[in-house]
Amino acid sequence: MWGAATGVGSLPGGDAREAAKTVTGSFEDFPHLPELPARGPGADMVGRTAGLLAELYARVEPSGWRIGDRPGRDTRRARSWLGEDLDALEEFAQGYEGPLKVQAVGPWTLAAALELRNGEAALADPGACRDLAGSLAEGLRGHLAEVRRRVPGARPVLQLDEPSLAEVLGGRVRTASGYRTHRAVDRQLAESALREVVSAAGVPVAVHSCAPQVPFALLRRAGVAGISFDFALLTERDEESVGEAVEGGTRLLAGVVSATDGPLSDPASSVMGVRTLWRRLGLDPGTLAESVVITPSCGLAGASPGYARAALAHCVRAARSLVDNPE
Repeated sequence: MWGAATGVGSLPGGDAREAAKTVTGSFEDFPHLPELPARGPGADMVGRTAGLLAELYARVEPSGWRIGDRPGRDTRRARSWLGEDLDALEEFAQGYEGPLKVQAVGPWTLAAALELRNGEAALADPGACRDLAGSLAEGLRGHLAEVRRRVPGARPVLQLDEPSLAEVLGGRVRTASGYRTHRAVDRQLAESALREVVSAAGVPVAVHSCAPQVPFALLRRAGVAGISFDFALLTERDEESVGEAVEGGTRLLAGVVSATDGPLSDPASSVMGVRTLWRRLGLDPGTLAESVVITPSCGLAGASPGYARAALAHCVRAARSLVDNPE
């Protein structure tokens, strides 16, 4: 069983101890490992994941992260930031028992973001995509083992961030020149790479995308246990897929709380859309507690520290409202 609410991943600021304290204090039954991209290269989501890769390395170029021959300063920095975050989590999660979420960039968003030596995205080379997926799978196994070692009572849940997946499938990722786009990746190939990473993890996996056109059916076939998305971006065309996901036992991590500063509505209003969708799909309201996890709509790196704390607390109150008043 997962908790009723959690965060997506990123938070503002650069203090790992403060971030871990905030997350573990906000989510008593489903905390996550915070990400602090404001610290700079290596703390951003692509660089952080590049530091996890097994026998593949990346360095920062003016155009972004590029695959290199050997670990260098940027790889060491990424691993150092992650080590600092794990130290802080270990400190504030002492004695914790329950689900604990960690995040990494998924294989297709990573392939769209990492450059080959010629400056083109790895997405342009099917062989590079295969190598990247395999390296990511192996690196994540080691990362999850480290999380278990540091927080022995934790039941890790892996979140793969795939904000570029829809663009990869639709052939909308631009080449380095900007004048063309990369060819659309075959859906079966995309599914296969995701399945490889999901299977290798050995823990429940959720895929997160705060972009439109989340491929719910493809993700379910790849074996994910949960799908995390911006609830406001759901369309009528998505609703049937959402219903099938729920009936198939897939958890929905519903992003209903804004990730940017602004007024927060009362908790019951925040989850009204979820209740309405449940009624429209003819789903049993009694399944809401086991099927839905409430989250912000996306990472909170761009929010102010005060708003980020308020948003996390609001997720918890909204989740409680959903469970207490499912109708």
